[in-house]
Amino acid sequence: MKSKYYIIEESALPEIFEKVLKAKELLETGEAKTVAQAAESVNLSRSAFYKYRDLIQPLINFKTESVVTFHVTLHDRPGVLSKLLSVFQESGTNILTINQSIPLNGTALVTISVMMGDSDTGPENLIDKMEQSEGVIKVDFMAG
Repeated sequence: MKSKYYIIEESALPEIFEKVLKAKELLETGEAKTVAQAAESVNLSRSAFYKYRDLIQPLINFKTESVVTFHVTLHDRPGVLSKLLSVFQESGTNILTINQSIPLNGTALVTISVMMGDSDTGPENLIDKMEQSEGVIKVDFMAG
């Protein structure tokens, strides 16, 4: 039988599913070292954890947690990338990946993927701030 998937609001979930998700989070972040510790800290039996752990996963809220990838051409000078990255830190975005090419002819291409999260700054504002950052030649982006 083929699995079916549904998107439902968290408040409609039985409490056990919320506990399973919290226990999984504790394990992923290292706050709990074992399933027994994670289950105990959320008042859940280990058997319930094992029964439901593969059946429930958090869904990224794409309204507030969209992934955006920026392609930035930089001058190859010390500190340019560092100043660029400070733009993301100041905006409250979460950097997921950074890839930089080997500099050629005094420039380097950097690809940065970020989770926008609860940032009040949209991609367009980030582009404006990046373009104002010293050493940035060009900024392009794509959502998703």
